[in-house]
Parts: sequence; structure tokens; C-alpha cells
Amino acid sequence: MAGPKDLDPSSSPRALLGAELRHAREQAGLSQDELGAKLFVSGSFIGQLEAATRRMMPEIAAMLDEVLNTGGFFKRNCKAAAKSKYEEHFEEAAEAEAEATAIRQYSPLLIPGLLQTPGYARAVNRVYDPTTPEETVEKWTEGRMVRTRLLDHPTKPLFWAVLDEAALRRETGGREVMAEALRHIADLTRRSRVIVQVLPLSAGAHAAMQGALKLMEFADAPPLVFFEGVRIGRLEDDPATVAQLRFTFDLLVASALSREKSLALIEELAQDYAYEEHP
Repeated sequence: MAGPKDLDPSSSPRALLGAELRHAREQAGLSQDELGAKLFVSGSFIGQLEAATRRMMPEIAAMLDEVLNTGGFFKRNCKAAAKSKYEEHFEEAAEAEAEATAIRQYSPLLIPGLLQTPGYARAVNRVYDPTTPEETVEKWTEGRMVRTRLLDHPTKPLFWAVLDEAALRRETGGREVMAEALRHIADLTRRSRVIVQVLPLSAGAHAAMQGALKLMEFADAPPLVFFEGVRIGRLEDDPATVAQLRFTFDLLVASALSREKSLALIEELAQDYAYEEHP
């Protein structure tokens, strides 16, 4: 369960809602678990709303107003907190990502968004919907580049990625784009800003063959896991599910190349893309 977090209500609409929710809950004499039970959600979910790591959706806001007798406050104000520059299926995860103290991610098919270059992101966004106007693709690409600024901080958040070798060998955007993308990952790794390991094709069967996963930890809220598929995404806070997928990530780390061998492979592939015909 999330511990109390002193939010600055002026810092964002979500921080305001989180601070007001905690105040209203405490005034009602309810714990996070007790309030969650009345709304048919977990106490962890209430804690994440209060810590501003999750967005308050209109249906939840309406129930909170009813249970806490807040006269429609949350329903009136949750619209401002719901504004996002991200696509609907990813917006909640992107906002949680920005608050995370640690992010652990396995990516089987493409370079994770936080590690992407503009050229790579543009290529991914273009194939996402080939009929989308160019200005929309640029808007999506800009939004992804905004996310990468999380790594501008010298130490926070901890970002640990296990990349499938298949993602590095899938030529996305052309050889020049791939060379730039892999050099960028190598640079972040050499500057000790990220931890990157490659899960080689030679590893064979592994614990996450059914898809990608992203685990996020927070200073004042329970951890989350994000599942993403084609045009869909879901955040999960169930402790047992999060613990099981943390174990899955640990298994992937155990099967992956060491950090040193991973960096060597990434740089070798970057050279191949830049100067040789890539197989």
C-alpha cells in the first residue's frame, strides 16, 4: 500500500486530485483498502491515485464523489487531469513512467521508446499507420522524444532493459537509422546511464516468449506492470502478478548476455549497419 506523499497541488492537476483525495479519505476515516473496497478496486490503486502515479478516470471520479460526499469535486476536475499528449492505450503508462524511480523492460520486437532516436521513432510511427498524415507522425515522434528526456537526469530513473537480439536485427527505417539507433544505445550504456543486456537468439526458449513487459517502481506507491500489444495497453497493480513478472524479468536477465558482451554485440551490429551489407 502506498504511504503518504506530500504533493504540491499546484504542480499538476493530478497532484491536486491526489492531495484532495487523500484529504477527503482521511476526513471520512477510511484507509486506502477500505475506500478501495467501496469502489471495487484495490487499496494499492487508491494509493496510486493519491500519489499521482495513476490518472483518475471519470467513472472512478463519480464513485469517489458519491462515497466521499464531495459534491462532484472529483468529477468536475478529473477532465483537466485527463489531458494527455499520448495515445489513449499508452497515456496512463507514459504518465506513470515519468514518476517511476526504476523501470525494467523486456522488448522482443523493437527498441524501447526511452532508448529510441528520432529516426527510429519516426519509422516505427509511420508503419504503425501508413495512412496517417505526416504532421500526425511528427506529433507522435515528438511525444516519444519528450519521453526520452527522462534519461537526461544523470541517475534517475534506473532503467534496465533486456533487448531481444531479434529487435536489433530487424531493420527498421533503413541501415543508417539502425546504425544511429544502436550507437545511441551504446553511448547511453558507456555513460552508465542505462543497463542494457541482449537476449541472444542462441538462448532459445525463454520465460517471456509471449510478449513484452515493463515493470515500474515508485518512491511512494506500489509497483506496476504494463502489458502492451497492438494498439492496446493495460496497467496492472496486483501484487502477485507484479511479483511473478519481476521473477520473469530476473529469468530473462539470467539468460541474457553480460553487459560487456551485450555492448560488444550492439556496437558490432551498428558497424555492420553502417559499413557492411547486413544479413
